[in-house]
Amino acid sequence: MITIHNFPRGARGVRVAWVCEEMGLAYTSAAVSFPPSADYKARNPLGTVPFLEDEGGVAIAESVAMMLYLAERYGPTPLLPPKSDPAFARVLQLTLFGEATLAAPMNPLIMTRFMAPDAEKTNWTAGALETRVAQAVEHVAAVLGDKPYLAGDGFTLADISVSCALDMWQGALKKDVPDRLSAWRARVKERPAYQRAQAAQSQA
Repeated sequence: MITIHNFPRGARGVRVAWVCEEMGLAYTSAAVSFPPSADYKARNPLGTVPFLEDEGGVAIAESVAMMLYLAERYGPTPLLPPKSDPAFARVLQLTLFGEATLAAPMNPLIMTRFMAPDAEKTNWTAGALETRVAQAVEHVAAVLGDKPYLAGDGFTLADISVSCALDMWQGALKKDVPDRLSAWRARVKERPAYQRAQAAQSQA
């Protein structure tokens, strides 16, 4: 059985649950306390979330790795086009982009917003990272263009990865997204699989 360990409502864990829901995979959600317990750190020494366990001794961190693992192990799935499809490369790129370029730089921004002393909340590094992420958000809008989904006509891992990253940008950091992206995000969040994943992670 797939188990997804996550903070309640953690956006990265929603990514993984969303993939499971889209693929019809059975899974359980396990809530992680903050700070993480000793038992959890015995499973995942870094104490990060999400963390996925599966049959056969699989135990991995990194939400994008989990998404790709699920698509490969339990596919084929329309979420990840076959390697012969030209869209395959674009889906890989944008799925990784959702974490490496969008979400990862938000970690220090979120820490600064909620944990830094007032005198240190505004600093050069935070300003530079915020500018960089804002540029990446505009790039996503340009990539989307008039297409229904980021990689073309089909809903893929790329849409899941990037939309969950934008949840952090707009939710935790209170930043705006272009209207074109707002309409796309609203549309993908209407998917029943997203609704189920969000509910499961909220109740974990």
